[in-house]
Amino acid sequence: MVLEKLSQSLRDTLSKIAKSMFVDDKLLNELVKDIQRALLQADVNVKLVFALTQRIKERSSEKLPPGLTKKEHLIKIVYEELVALMGKEKAELSITKKPYAIMMVGLFGSGKTTTIGKLASYYMKRGYKVAALGLDVHRPAAPEQLVQTGTQVHIPVFINKQEKDPAAIYRQFQGELKKFDIVLIDTAGRDALSAELIKELEQLNSLIQPEQRILVISADIGQAAQRQAEQFHQSVHITGVMVTKMDGTARAGGALTACAVTRAPILFIGVGEKSADLELFNPQGFVSRMLGMGDLEALLEKAKEAMTEEEAKDLGKRFLKGDFNLIDLYEQIEAMKKMGPFSKVLEMIPGFGQLKLPKEMLEVQEDKLKHWRFAMNSMTKEELEDPDVMSQGRIERISRGAGVPVPAIREMIKQYRQSKKLMKMMKGSEQDMGKMMKKLQQMQVKMK
Repeated sequence: MVLEKLSQSLRDTLSKIAKSMFVDDKLLNELVKDIQRALLQADVNVKLVFALTQRIKERSSEKLPPGLTKKEHLIKIVYEELVALMGKEKAELSITKKPYAIMMVGLFGSGKTTTIGKLASYYMKRGYKVAALGLDVHRPAAPEQLVQTGTQVHIPVFINKQEKDPAAIYRQFQGELKKFDIVLIDTAGRDALSAELIKELEQLNSLIQPEQRILVISADIGQAAQRQAEQFHQSVHITGVMVTKMDGTARAGGALTACAVTRAPILFIGVGEKSADLELFNPQGFVSRMLGMGDLEALLEKAKEAMTEEEAKDLGKRFLKGDFNLIDLYEQIEAMKKMGPFSKVLEMIPGFGQLKLPKEMLEVQEDKLKHWRFAMNSMTKEELEDPDVMSQGRIERISRGAGVPVPAIREMIKQYRQSKKLMKMMKGSEQDMGKMMKKLQQMQVKMK
């Protein structure tokens, strides 16, 4: 989970509310201090933190909405104020013309080139014809790096290694770029914002007149994010923010709240190194996931990218019936693996973010799946349909026949039993899940 420490701190805070007998001033003051501590440790700007907790205090005296207890209302207030801090509503780019130019700006090392590859992959999956244009003429390796990124995601890349004027490169390829739906433009970065960089960006912005000017900012930049966002905004008027390296830091609060100073929404977050590790940023879903309440919208989006609607429906039926066999387990894990790491998928399901699941359940590696498939090929129909019949003698026979170590087969059976136990837990708490979903829907009302 991105922002794992912040997430755990906030979940502990909400748990304190849920377990308390009364909602009084003492509880409210403890709650405010806990939230302040958690957000400050995540590098959120001090002024923003105190403004947020002040609003929570003020709103705690609001009239109770119908159907909510005082505790539920307080949790709802915390949720809504955190969502407002992160940008309030989801912002999606609407591709309105051809070519739709998106100019990427940011500091050196912020991940602009890598993000271009992820963004290209995202839009290609949605049927758009995408190209990249390299206008970083200062860093010698920049053109080649962009070409490598383009090759990985199968898009054409337009560069000119000999030309040192970015405006001239744009004019050179301007006619070719008209053949594409979306053009992603890589610009130069610096270790710090310089007058030279600002002048170059302003000239390119005036020449190209891109539909979007997106600031790519690294999650590990901390509170310096606010100053950088302000300066970039002054030079090219930022229209959106993309936060990279969200998977590798627990102190991303500064970058996530940088949009507050530019009033430009966070559009995407990078949650890994692969081209598919890009998420459309939805403040409501993101905060919901941080609080352990899941993010169904993001889960459905992942499912759409990984499998057909029929496969998704079939997977859901098998997953919930609770009486699956080894083949079902293998196919479920194989399908869910396409959606990303199992731990990330589970945190999107309401309630699952709070479960302490065994590490081996969350990390099913490719090699393990290969071993499992070989072992299954050496099993009888009875063993596949009812793994509980497995004895030491049967396991050793399967091991010899499949060429798979005995511990690997035992691990597969252990995984099967843990999954079965998990499904029983889900089945036994259907009513609780229903209540949780109802509360989640109440909390995720659209905020105007």
